[in-house]
Amino acid sequence: MRIFGVVSFVLASLWLAGCSSTSGVDALQMPSNETTSSVVRPSAPVAKAVRTANTETTVETASMTGSARFRPPAPLLDDQNARPDDENSRPFGLAEEETVAFPAQDLPDTVEPPVQEAALMSPPKRLSRAAPAMLASPVTRYAFRDAKPINFGRASPRHLAVHGVDVSRWQGDINWQKLRAQGANFAYIKATDGGDHLDPMFRANWRGADAAGLKRGAYHFFYWCRTAGEQADWFIRNVPRVEGALPPVIDVEWNGDSSCKRRPSREKVLEKMQVFMDKLERYYGQRPIIYTSPDFYRDNLRGAFLDYPFWLRAVAAHPSKVYPGRRWLFWQYSGSGLSHGVRGRIDLNVFRGDERQWRNWLGGGQMVADAD
Repeated sequence: MRIFGVVSFVLASLWLAGCSSTSGVDALQMPSNETTSSVVRPSAPVAKAVRTANTETTVETASMTGSARFRPPAPLLDDQNARPDDENSRPFGLAEEETVAFPAQDLPDTVEPPVQEAALMSPPKRLSRAAPAMLASPVTRYAFRDAKPINFGRASPRHLAVHGVDVSRWQGDINWQKLRAQGANFAYIKATDGGDHLDPMFRANWRGADAAGLKRGAYHFFYWCRTAGEQADWFIRNVPRVEGALPPVIDVEWNGDSSCKRRPSREKVLEKMQVFMDKLERYYGQRPIIYTSPDFYRDNLRGAFLDYPFWLRAVAAHPSKVYPGRRWLFWQYSGSGLSHGVRGRIDLNVFRGDERQWRNWLGGGQMVADAD
């Protein structure tokens, strides 16, 4: 009986131990609520920064939130200035036909202003002077046609020696050799607008213009719903800093096709422009050129930025009539140009000066003239 009691006690002890052991294993297998920061999983795929030949990729300054980040590659469609790719889309570059003039200060119709030297109070600062061979390249004579020719009289752009074009995605694939043979000595190429759009043809046009022997520069369409700093960073990220390039251009205008309908005050416009231009001048070592159209100039730029070079759109009258008293460096005189090498119409421009002055300006020399 005593032995039986001992055996029963031992068996009962073993049974209790087994239950306790099973409970311990179950406790170890319960999922833990503890998390670790050793591995952070992004909530969305991280876009890789793209580095292309001759393009310096930078970290873009943050927008309103104040955070810094890499921008993903730009989309092919312009979200900010959406224009459908159809036959009704505007096939050429910068501003639309102007509808605004300044009749109170216009010159008499019978008087044509004389052609004067290029007006640039502050010459573009060069990283280094252009090579003599580059400056000695011959100027190709004007051979463009125009679907809507204008008689500018004695002040005709035909009397000036150095003509060029501005282009964007709307010109499609360009035969730059043919365009050069038609009389294009320089090309301003659409690069960016806003803070996240890159013209899909920019890199091809940038390389093609250079290979054909044109002097090339890039322009940025300024977007009034983005900060000036992030727009400058976006331009810098996408436009190479190369010797011999023309000064960068800020294109400022009111664009009714843009999704951004904001029209800041004149004070805010000038402030944003100054921030953008200062940042570009520090990076490229060249003072930016201001491109504008008559209505925007009337609202914001009369009497402003007197020490900056201007590129003026005036396709119906000489700049002296459309922008009285304003010094200018480039004149966009047509939005309906026709040329071999380009499908459809193209913007035509001219430099204010002769061949000697053109080469002098390319080399960093100073060119000053009175306003019209």
